Amino acid sequence: MVPLKNLHTFGFDTLAQHLVEVHTKDDLVSVFQGLKTKQFYLLGEGSNSIFLEDFAGTIVLNKLKGIQVHENENEVGLSVGSGESWHDLVEYTLSIGAYGFENLALIPGTVGGAPIQNIGAYGVEIEKFIASVEYYDIHLNSFHILNHQDCHFVYRDSIFKHQLFNKAVITKVNFILPKNNRVEHSYAPLNQLVEPTPIDIFNKVIEVRTEKLPNPKVLGNAGSFFKNPVVTNKVLNEIKMRYTSVPHYKVSHTSVKIPAAWLIDQLGFKGKMYLGVKCHERQPLVLVNIGSGNGRGLLMLARQIKQDVSNAFNIELENEVRLVGKNGVIDL
Repeated sequence: MVPLKNLHTFGFDTLAQHLVEVHTKDDLVSVFQGLKTKQFYLLGEGSNSIFLEDFAGTIVLNKLKGIQVHENENEVGLSVGSGESWHDLVEYTLSIGAYGFENLALIPGTVGGAPIQNIGAYGVEIEKFIASVEYYDIHLNSFHILNHQDCHFVYRDSIFKHQLFNKAVITKVNFILPKNNRVEHSYAPLNQLVEPTPIDIFNKVIEVRTEKLPNPKVLGNAGSFFKNPVVTNKVLNEIKMRYTSVPHYKVSHTSVKIPAAWLIDQLGFKGKMYLGVKCHERQPLVLVNIGSGNGRGLLMLARQIKQDVSNAFNIELENEVRLVGKNGVIDL
């Protein structure tokens, strides 16, 4: 048995039957040909997965590395191994004068997780910069490339969470950063900056995230637990009748995004705890393991939050974090 406590940032004291590392494409082929129909879970830095109990299968740890840069007068292209650290890549792009990722600084996880989740922050989603994604098809035992359109990117979602879930292992992500890219600073608190440079944005994002979000190395957590819900204008107007100052961001002519943290905060969940799992006092969107937490406590708290938000606002929250049980991903 393999301990998982240090392999996922929530830090529950759970186990897996086996663990293997993949460093090359040949490793991938060898590992999955060996696993065949056996149960597995692909893991990067463990920042978006919570192992609620012992996992009855093999953990496949992604260690695919490498960064290639190709540049012309209009853009910088990057081909990046899926096992690279996302934040390290953001720092690297800034060091070579390639801009666009700065709003996404300090998001935990690997590069391979970025297209799966279509990670985003402060008005920027990574799909804007993804040209294509390379992956290994487990069942066909072959490598393929999906262009941007075929990845089916939407808010915090992609084809890799649906049709290709547990069928594809992302090996490389190909990005394009336009040299005329404009900084995005319309979201608070970035909108307080005057004519910011990409470095200014990068530094401010790190400052804000460090201040608001607990360090998982100190206090176990997986970042934002729930997605920010997108609702119709009708639902927004119904909430406005009780909460005139509800924060929201326009998504389309008929829909808006409401911060999940605000919804949770209105219901008084800050600081509430179930069996060692607590809703963070400063950021209610983050659930934390105070050290003695377990999967049962997390499910109790998360399900109570979801139920109360549904009852109070007629909004169904979705968990952004993957919850892993004995036999794989489970629903909240």
